[in-house]
Amino acid sequence: MKNYILILFLLMLSNFSAQEKVASVMTLSEYLGYVKTYHPIVKQANLTINNSEAKLLKARGAFDPKVEVDFDKKEFKDTEYYNKLNAAFKIPTYYGLEFKANFENNDGYYLNPENTVPTDGLYAAGVSASLLNGFLINKRMASLKQAKLFINQAKEDQQILVNEILYSAALSYFNWLKTYNEKKVYEDFLKNAEIRFKGTKSAFLEGDKPAIDTLEAGITLNNRKLNLEKARIKLIKSSLEISTFLWLNDNTPVELQDHIIPDVTVLDKVDNTFNIALFNDANFDINNHPKIKSLEYKIQSLKVDKNLKLNNLLPKLDIQYNFLTEKPKEYNSFTYDNYKAAISFKLPLFLRKERGDFKLAKVKLQDAEFTNEAAKVTIKNKISALQQELTSFKTQNTYIKNIVRDYDTLLKGEERKFFLGESSLFLVNYRESKLIETKLKAIDLENSFFKAKADLFKAAVISILN
Repeated sequence: MKNYILILFLLMLSNFSAQEKVASVMTLSEYLGYVKTYHPIVKQANLTINNSEAKLLKARGAFDPKVEVDFDKKEFKDTEYYNKLNAAFKIPTYYGLEFKANFENNDGYYLNPENTVPTDGLYAAGVSASLLNGFLINKRMASLKQAKLFINQAKEDQQILVNEILYSAALSYFNWLKTYNEKKVYEDFLKNAEIRFKGTKSAFLEGDKPAIDTLEAGITLNNRKLNLEKARIKLIKSSLEISTFLWLNDNTPVELQDHIIPDVTVLDKVDNTFNIALFNDANFDINNHPKIKSLEYKIQSLKVDKNLKLNNLLPKLDIQYNFLTEKPKEYNSFTYDNYKAAISFKLPLFLRKERGDFKLAKVKLQDAEFTNEAAKVTIKNKISALQQELTSFKTQNTYIKNIVRDYDTLLKGEERKFFLGESSLFLVNYRESKLIETKLKAIDLENSFFKAKADLFKAAVISILN
């Protein structure tokens, strides 16, 4: 028996003196920093804002000054029927007003008398306005207001989309860490199984142990090798999964190298990485949540649309007035005696189309408001549930640590009894299996705790790595 104990001690000592491979740790913060900076979908999220800015530019284009030139001429059998030139400069304004300067020069044998102007042409300056439908709000004004709201909404939606990517990336990191820890557990206990098998075999050759013990030790060794191989494959798969989130600046995907390992101390850093270290459910303002703010901007946009549809119920009354002069350089030439005016009035008798559009706009607005209120309750309840879940995980972690410690104590005691000949290899293997099982449960519980932290980060849409 003394020879058997000495053999085990020498094998363990030689194992501790073995050199470990040099590894490089990639922290969660570094990893998420790469994802947020280089991931193509994160870059794609920025296009949402660019798209909204382009729409705003387009909406502002409706108020751009315009130059219009119309030239029309007809000549047949050496006779000039007419020669008409009409040039205008228009300045639309935010409300239903449009300022206009015009030059008209017409001549010809068959020219319509109403188009007759002085020899040097006729100048006009005036204004046109929509006094009822289109005065306080019109399609141009509504489009500009909505485009501004779309930009704000796009910024909130961008933050949500980016956090979705970071959330998925974080889950992949936590799964990578889990499979790494599981592989380490199987590696450590494989070493114990190898030492025990070699010691049992040597003891059998010296006559201290029966042959059945070597068989049992060999079965245990093969089981440990089998479990380690399964854990190795799981680690490879999780490494490939995490590689899908790693890119370079030129949209080149990066494959995770074998010497890169996860940070096993991430438990102490996860709150700071996710920027939830000081998160307090009691002080959480649901109105500042990006999802709620995005819905609020959508509601404001729908209100603009509803006001436009309501305005369309009014009669259309358009008027215009233009001063006419032959001598535009003389200021006093613009008098009330020479003018051109027009008035137009339109009113559909039943307004069925307009009333239908208005009702649809009201329904869309109510639907968005209901969605907003439901989203507030859902987000609040989810965050509250996650906070309670995280508190429970802390309690569960205390219990699992105590269980692991007690199983480790039982295993060490059983090994001492086995060395003294007061126990069997079967009991030692049983104690060790229970310890492995409990350590794997602890790893799984830690992974669930990390997922809950990521869920809180996702639910609250917290900004990180600014």
